[in-house]
Amino acid sequence: MSISIPFRTATLAIATMVSIVCLAPTVHAEQTLLRNICRVKGQEENTLRGMGLVVGLQGTGDSEDSLPTMRALARAMELMNFPVTGPETSDRDLLAAFKGTKNVALVWVTATVPATGGRRGDQLDCTVSAIRAKSLRGGELVFAALHGPNVKDPTVYGLANGRLELDDDQHLTHAKIHNGCRLEEDVYTSFQDDGYFTLVIDKNHAGFTVANEIALWLGTQFGYRGSGETEEKEVAVAIDATNIVVRIPGPYRDAPVAFIAEVMETKIPKLQNEARVVINERAGSIVIGGDVDIGPAVVTHKNVTVDTQGAGRSLLSPIMQGDIESDNAKLKDLVAALERVQVPPQDQIEIIKGLYRNGKLHARLIIE
Repeated sequence: MSISIPFRTATLAIATMVSIVCLAPTVHAEQTLLRNICRVKGQEENTLRGMGLVVGLQGTGDSEDSLPTMRALARAMELMNFPVTGPETSDRDLLAAFKGTKNVALVWVTATVPATGGRRGDQLDCTVSAIRAKSLRGGELVFAALHGPNVKDPTVYGLANGRLELDDDQHLTHAKIHNGCRLEEDVYTSFQDDGYFTLVIDKNHAGFTVANEIALWLGTQFGYRGSGETEEKEVAVAIDATNIVVRIPGPYRDAPVAFIAEVMETKIPKLQNEARVVINERAGSIVIGGDVDIGPAVVTHKNVTVDTQGAGRSLLSPIMQGDIESDNAKLKDLVAALERVQVPPQDQIEIIKGLYRNGKLHARLIIE
């Protein structure tokens, strides 16, 4: 594989050919803990959400003709045994009753329950976002009832209130309340079902090969056998590219947490992940996963010509000496060579994208 970069002057054109030496990969006995690439199904964060009222604003709240806000304010006052409306009160009467009210805002409130769940009385941080208010500076959330992710579940899981803290002066309509939400109901996350639990592989590692390898490896590590029919079943079965169903063996039936902890702390050998190249165009970063091969091609971009066909010998740059012929050209070597001749990151990215469009980049390309 070779790279030729012509540098033009008023009287002279010089072509510099850079050869990339494809080094044999070094084999490492790499291992990682299973918990680094998997989680247990059921152990997910849950978001509580609801509407609330913020008071104490300095004239930056919702406009006085905002009917939903005034209805919410009237309802809050009614709950505090100070009703201002009756069965015959019209919307016009309601707006008239709160005429000039500019220090109140209707807001959206959320709180996140950790993956391990929560118990009644736990305090959680919550976020507050304005709907129509210009600024939440100086405000206080007086009340918000928070419900779970199931919109059909009427249960109030948390109550939120407290003084608002703005993130920064550039975002006046978004604030937080430290420990502003108190759980009113337990939030329990189930992790097993009839002696089985499910491992969910992280999306950046998921794949049929990876799932199968993990299942086989768990079978070799925890392959308990007994006399009963149940004990003869496989310990782990990959049901798709992301999920692995694991059976809790007999010795751990009364201690599932201990078994799951042992499984998650298991060291597994290096897995055969798919080859990936991740590009962040804004930051100009290129992340190459593993030994990514590139096929024979000629790519020209601006004043850079990349030739990966390996046709014989050519001029060599003083920077790199070696034979340009290679049956297994590597993308990492190409990028290293481009770096050495100071090709800008954005041009490197365009060259990689050109190889990908031509079907010569033997990896999945992810552009962020």
